[in-house]
This record gives sequence, structure tokens and C-alpha cells, in this order.
Amino acid sequence: MVATSKVSARGTRAIVFWVAACLVLVLDQTTKLAVRSVLRVGERQTLIPGVLDLLYVKNDGAAFSLGRGAGPLFVLIAAAVVCVAFAYVWREDVPLSLVLPIACVAGGGVGNMVDRLCAGYVTDFLATSFVDFPVFNVADIFVTCGIVCALVAYNVWESGRERANGGAVGR
Repeated sequence: MVATSKVSARGTRAIVFWVAACLVLVLDQTTKLAVRSVLRVGERQTLIPGVLDLLYVKNDGAAFSLGRGAGPLFVLIAAAVVCVAFAYVWREDVPLSLVLPIACVAGGGVGNMVDRLCAGYVTDFLATSFVDFPVFNVADIFVTCGIVCALVAYNVWESGRERANGGAVGR
């Protein structure tokens, strides 16, 4: 019975991981397609006055346009992150509260990876108008928020395990 419940829990984690990652990917690619269909490169459209604009830019680098021209390297890094993330979710008995943000990071990474593979650049389109900040996209939001939420979820989970084991976890 224990082996069956481990397989079942593992299968549930795998399903949650792939469904969430695919939903992030679809949302990311859909928003990028919409922006490319209504704006020309460099064109700005107010979305929320004084807060957020749509500004279509082609980013051939990574975050903040760093690493321009290193697209193939970023594709490899994204692929490695997805593989490591899924392996972690599959092998470790982690809670779904940790699986979900890890899947968001993976889905966002794949979203930008698809852009790099298909177009040679990432479509960025969200531009803050209240502060000078680099233009970003939906995948970037999921990667950033996913990392923050995963760190919080991991710390909560780990401290719960330490309390349950009398403080002996990780020592």
C-alpha cells in the first residue's frame, strides 16, 4: 500500500507540474501572439494610464537584455532548468504548494525558449510607465514570481519537516 501511495503522489505531482507548466506556456505564447498581431516593433499603446503600457520589443538577450546574441545558450539553460525541475518534483516527496511554483518557472522558461527557437528573439511587451524598468512579458512574470513563491514554499515546508522531526532535518 505504501508503494502505491508513493506512485500515486508522484503521479499527482507530475500531472500538476505538466498541466501548470503547459498553462503558463499557452498563456505566454497567446499574449505574445496577440501583441505581435496588433503592434509593430517599437509601437507603444497605453494599457493602464500612468502605470502600464504595451510596448513591443524584440529581445535577443536575457533579463534586462543582458547576454545579447547568446540565444542558443539560453535555450540550453532553459531546457536544463525544466529537466532538473521535473526530476526534483518526480523524485522528491515535495508538497503541491512547491510543485506549482516550480512548474511556473519551467513553463515561463519554455515560453521564452520557444520564442528563441522559433524567432531568434523573445517578444517583450509589458512596460511600466511609472518607473523606468526593462520591458518584460508573461513568461518573465511567471519565472520571477515562481522563484519567489518556490523559495517561500520550500522554507515553509522545510521548517515544518524540521519541527516534525525534532529539528533533525538537513543536519
